[in-house]
Amino acid sequence: MFSFFKKKEAKKEATFDYSSIMVDMHSHVLPGIDDGAQNPEESIVLIKRMMDLGIKKIIATPHIMLDYYRNTAETINASLAVLKAELVNQNIDIQIEAAAEHYFDEAFESLIDNRKVMTMGNNYVLFELSFISKPPNLLPVIQKLRDAGYRAILAHPERYTYMDIEQFKTLHNWGLYFQLNTISLTGYYGSHTKKIAESLIDLQLIDFISSDMHHPRHADALAEALKMPYLEKVMFDYPLKNVLLM
Repeated sequence: MFSFFKKKEAKKEATFDYSSIMVDMHSHVLPGIDDGAQNPEESIVLIKRMMDLGIKKIIATPHIMLDYYRNTAETINASLAVLKAELVNQNIDIQIEAAAEHYFDEAFESLIDNRKVMTMGNNYVLFELSFISKPPNLLPVIQKLRDAGYRAILAHPERYTYMDIEQFKTLHNWGLYFQLNTISLTGYYGSHTKKIAESLIDLQLIDFISSDMHHPRHADALAEALKMPYLEKVMFDYPLKNVLLM
C-alpha cells in the first residue's frame, strides 16, 4: 500500500478541498502577537486563502510560550477583537474563535493547575513539545490534563522526529489526541517528517488535521497538500474530529 501511494503521488491532481473537515483548528492568524500574521492586513490575506480552500471556521491558536510569547487570554482575545472588526469592515463572513497553542514548558503545568489553559470545543487543549527532546514528565502532565477534565491534543506529532511509532502508540493509548499539519505531507518540513506523517495515517492515529498557518508560504503548501494521496486517505478513509469543533 505504501508503494502504491508513492507511485501515484507525483501525478495526482486535487479533486477536493477542505470543506469536509470544515474547521481549521490550529493557526497563527491573529495579528501581532506571535510569529504568525503581524497585522490585520496579513491576517486577512491568510484567512482568504483558507476560505478559498473550503475552510468554514477558523480557531486561531497563538503561541503561549514563557520565554518568547507571553500571551494570556486577555492579549489573545484583544487581538481576536481587532481581527473580527477588520473582517466586518471588509465584509468577510467566516466564523473565527481563539484558543492557544501552549508550549510544554514549566508554565504549562501551572496553567493547568490554575485552570487558565485556553480551550476549544468541548474542553480540548492544544499543546506542542520541544523539537529537540521529549519532556520526562509528559505522561504525568497528560494524566493531569485528563484528571482536570481536559482533552489534550498534541500539535504536529510528525515533527517530533526523536519519537518512534511505538512511543506515538503509547501516547495515543493514554488518551492523547494527535493533530497533523497537512503541509507535512508535501515534504515541507523534510522527508523524514513526511514519512512519520504517513505512518501515523496508516495506523489511524490522527484525530485532527490543520494548517498551522503562519504566512503565505504555508497557504501555498496547504493548497499543494490537496494533491497528496495521503491527505485524501486521512480525510476520507476514517472520520476526523475537526467537525466536532463547529
